[in-house]
Amino acid sequence: MPGFVFSEKPIRLVRGDGPYLYDDAENEYVDAGASYACVPLGHRHPGVRAAIDDQLDRLTYVQGSYPVAARTALYDLLADVAPGDLDYVWLCNSGTEANEAAIKFARHATGRSEVVAAIRGFHGRTMGALAATWSQEYKQGFEPLVGGVSFVPYDDTAALTDAVTDETAAVILEPIQGEGGVNPASPEYLQAARDLATDVGAALILDEVQCGLGRTGRMWACEESGVVPDVLTSAKGLANGLPIGATVVREWIAENPGSHGGTFSGGPVVCAAAAETLRTIRDEELPAHAASVGQHLRDRLETDLGDVIREVRGRGLLVGVEVKTGATAAARDLALDQRVLVIPTGRTVLRYLPPLILSTDDADRLADATVAVADRLTL
Repeated sequence: MPGFVFSEKPIRLVRGDGPYLYDDAENEYVDAGASYACVPLGHRHPGVRAAIDDQLDRLTYVQGSYPVAARTALYDLLADVAPGDLDYVWLCNSGTEANEAAIKFARHATGRSEVVAAIRGFHGRTMGALAATWSQEYKQGFEPLVGGVSFVPYDDTAALTDAVTDETAAVILEPIQGEGGVNPASPEYLQAARDLATDVGAALILDEVQCGLGRTGRMWACEESGVVPDVLTSAKGLANGLPIGATVVREWIAENPGSHGGTFSGGPVVCAAAAETLRTIRDEELPAHAASVGQHLRDRLETDLGDVIREVRGRGLLVGVEVKTGATAAARDLALDQRVLVIPTGRTVLRYLPPLILSTDDADRLADATVAVADRLTL
């Protein structure tokens, strides 16, 4: 049967416009998570479409060892917007590939093999990235995975201190866990991770595949804590819907990364889309907009849902609503009855990842829709 990997939802989407999606009956949905943070500028963004069309008229594809203007421009732009002295870029096709490369680079540059990751962390589904992912659900039937990975409680500095040794090649963390339930790390924890990695000569890898690109109110979530990693990974919304990932590293990693490559690393068309996406996020100050609208959304959810929920958490337009149970049923009802698309994370968290262009009126629509299905969010 076609599509056997994915279980298809009973909504056939045919087009999008800004923060909205439309089905084959022309019903309008607010895309508040169904696209997994992949369209920060919304659907059919005119600037991104123009950049794609222009590049298609010039050159569709050439292998990454041949310099092309679109890829060079993206290299420069990523280095410019990256925190601190992260100046070297590897391009790939997805977040899991970016994290796979990050682990490989860290192991080769340090000459070590041990990796410390966090409970509830998610870094992808290929064999190396999956080994650093916590959930056993994703691993069942695929073992043995890459060895040498240990897990510690998230946001627990004492546990991290005990785990990081002079055998550690890398510490890999999300500044805000997405798949794990929208769990923000404290600035003190990230700073401790930075200090511990520096002390033993390990690489600090920060996975910003979901929480980066302006979503949390800064271009990168780690900027909130003032921490600069050795490796930062990005993907999902980097090309506003086209497949691309990036592993951005410090010089000491770039000097000794080992042998790595990829046929579709930095294709010109997707690079043009990514550069336009980054420029738009930066120039239109969308991180600040996300911070403002996200705060409004969290305030509405906290006020209107009250004791029905356990907690609203997150930053900017990465928002999680935690309940005891009922998240999956509520997400279904939000889609079918309220025409709002969100992502349940397990049975207990509703995750909101709308485009960064979401308006305050749209945020109110999300809050009103969630209130309308509150009877599903049972304590």
